[in-house]
Amino acid sequence: MKPESLFQNYEILVDRADRVFKEVEKDYSSLIKCKRFCSDCCYAVFGLFIIEAAFIKRHFDAIDQNDIYEAILRCDQAELAIKRMEVKLKNYQDDPEMQAMVYATERIRCPLLNDNNECVIYPFRPITCRIYGIPTRIQGKARVCKKSGFRNGETYPVFNLDAMYRELFMLSKRFLEDYPDADPDKASYLISIPKVLTTPTELLIKEYFV
Repeated sequence: MKPESLFQNYEILVDRADRVFKEVEKDYSSLIKCKRFCSDCCYAVFGLFIIEAAFIKRHFDAIDQNDIYEAILRCDQAELAIKRMEVKLKNYQDDPEMQAMVYATERIRCPLLNDNNECVIYPFRPITCRIYGIPTRIQGKARVCKKSGFRNGETYPVFNLDAMYRELFMLSKRFLEDYPDADPDKASYLISIPKVLTTPTELLIKEYFV
């Protein structure tokens, strides 16, 4: 299947995430604190499936050249911070819960966040960013933005991010099938945003999926 067709399937997932966010926002507007220039989610640490990485890289390469240059400079700082975090993770390699805690508490600035606290690819931002302000289920546990008004002990609609990741995984497998040397079974590998922005997609595939 051609990448364009898979990107269309990916955009369906994006639309679904946006729709769920709007539905929750409609019913719980007082509890959602997302607003322009709020950048709390821009310091969360997460990786991208290859289908989302390729989609974002395509749109990133098409933005203003000055924005690209500044974002690439910020990638260096982000990569250093990620390496420091990886050292911490090695200390808990036999303790998944502590590793999850490190991921949840680590604060690393996304290189796509400019000095005006705006995402330079906002219309094409990752799905994780799109649903950050509402309750989500990750690895079977409910999580909320610390700035939101959602409280423990109360019942709210929850976006199943685990299920979304499964769909991204399946799209990534199909994406890798178009590359002769790639191993689709490696489609679960997540790539850091700095790596995605600084590396052509074809080289990412050779580095992580062959």
